[in-house]
Amino acid sequence: MINTKDMTTKKKLSADQSKELIKVLKLRFERNMKRHKGIEWDKVQAKLEADPSKLWSLDEMEVSGGEPDVVGFDKKTGEYIFYDCAEESPKGRRSVCYDHEALASRKENKPKDSAINMAAEMGIDILTEEEYRELQTLGEFDLKTSSWIKTPSGIRKLKGALFCDRRYNAVFVYHNGAESYYAARGFRGALRV
Repeated sequence: MINTKDMTTKKKLSADQSKELIKVLKLRFERNMKRHKGIEWDKVQAKLEADPSKLWSLDEMEVSGGEPDVVGFDKKTGEYIFYDCAEESPKGRRSVCYDHEALASRKENKPKDSAINMAAEMGIDILTEEEYRELQTLGEFDLKTSSWIKTPSGIRKLKGALFCDRRYNAVFVYHNGAESYYAARGFRGALRV
């Protein structure tokens, strides 16, 4: 049995876990070629194998229900970009408020965590509005759920936070108090490798 506490502090998968995760990611990559036209899996895999901490973060995305997949390549930095591509907001990351400040402000019925904190612990970034809209060009996501997105500091200073979903074949951006949380709202992450 794997001691997950040790895994969190090490942020490194065993050789068997790495091999299994790469197998899962490769299969998802091959089944969803429209998400990453012109990108070759062998090059992605070489980058993954060269950086065990990124594999650990992808595993965190996977085990929390994100179904990470390659969605692009940044020619300037030479990095492959992964987003959570689960149809709905990842199950293991729902019922969380926006950030630590929002979590601390709740006096009663506190959620288990915040989106920003969970993302940081996983070694990923929460999607921006631009990234969320880009994801929606690759499929239809969050038809029944919603996802927190990175909120501009001006809105956050006023205790608000932003989230998105897809309804009526359109992407909507909404606002809520940052301390709010719902069973159908989580967050999606991005990782550069």
